[in-house]
Amino acid sequence: MNDYELRKFVAPEFVFGYGAAGLAGRHARNLGASRCLVVSDQGVAAAGHTEAVVRTLRDEGIACATFLGVSENPRDTEVMQGSEVFRAEGCDAIVAVGGGSPMDCAKGIGIVVANGGHILDYEGVDAIPKPMPPLVCVPTTAGSSADVSQFAIIRDTPRKVKIAIVSKANVPDVALVDPLTTLTKPRDLTAATGLDALTHAVEAYASNAHSPVTDMFALEAIRGIGTALFDVLDDLHDRDARARMALGSMNAGLAFSNAILGAVHALSHSLGGLLDLPHGECNALLLPFVVRRNFTAAPQRYRRVAEALGVAKALGGDGTPGAGGPLAAPDDEVRDALFARLGDMRRRAGFDKGLAQYGVTRGQLAELARLALDDPCLSTNPAPLDARELEALYAEAL
Repeated sequence: MNDYELRKFVAPEFVFGYGAAGLAGRHARNLGASRCLVVSDQGVAAAGHTEAVVRTLRDEGIACATFLGVSENPRDTEVMQGSEVFRAEGCDAIVAVGGGSPMDCAKGIGIVVANGGHILDYEGVDAIPKPMPPLVCVPTTAGSSADVSQFAIIRDTPRKVKIAIVSKANVPDVALVDPLTTLTKPRDLTAATGLDALTHAVEAYASNAHSPVTDMFALEAIRGIGTALFDVLDDLHDRDARARMALGSMNAGLAFSNAILGAVHALSHSLGGLLDLPHGECNALLLPFVVRRNFTAAPQRYRRVAEALGVAKALGGDGTPGAGGPLAAPDDEVRDALFARLGDMRRRAGFDKGLAQYGVTRGQLAELARLALDDPCLSTNPAPLDARELEALYAEAL
């Protein structure tokens, strides 16, 4: 691939830093909002974040309705319920407060109210004819990056699959990335979303649709998350580490929104759709196995990933050319060291179980692989994988 082929890069306006969430009302007003639908979930509301954002809207004279009926893997039914609330309340803009689930649900609501029909009508790439109402996103986790991406992932409940809706129309108008909102997240959610963000960055960097621009964001995300995540997990109240994680997540989102992803996400979407399993944890379990399988398809890419994660020390060098480490060691040594590093990271984060302990059985693997084979994220995986190979990856992660 020619690194300088034409590539489009899409991103929202974003404000990053302590206190960014307090700007929600100002930005909604600037977008012409007079009555907002605030999309969130019960956990985020209980932590106080939803009401805090509602106050900023009311301070600007903007009326609010709230929709909190969002599940961990947002469902098509929830999108349709939210769109009915939007219409019934006479809303003209949307503010999403929470992790990836409320933000993806908010995108789905916007798609439906602008275009009609059912959210499942818009599966695929560039299938949204009309832009949605103004959308402001206030993320409260450092992981999903839905606030800066052109993806919306919705669970198709009749088919028990997760569908991807990919369109520039999904890019929020404004993302307000405030590290302080993540201080209320418990350790398990912090760990899962952090490893989700790392997976975004690794898959974007290895993607066959990468570009010099996405590479820049992806590598910076890998470096930052590789150290910040465990600083946060050692002290959940460390504001500096929380900020570095929020920045890493945002960088990863800017990378994957434009370079797309790979087999880890295809496999995880299948698990989340069929079995309703938590997305971040699925990514954490699958990432080492997919990277090991992909390595020979993009060895130089994964060498850079290894370098960014500090694998050089395990190989007896500092990572610089001629000094050992990821840039000089044989491929199989780098592959094995990177596999070990990723496995150690997920175990340190608290995910030492296999898929079997989440209730996945060998009898389900063929169906899961069949569903993953149809996921659009698989098209940008650096190695072409068939159903048999996908099933084998699931088996390794059992």
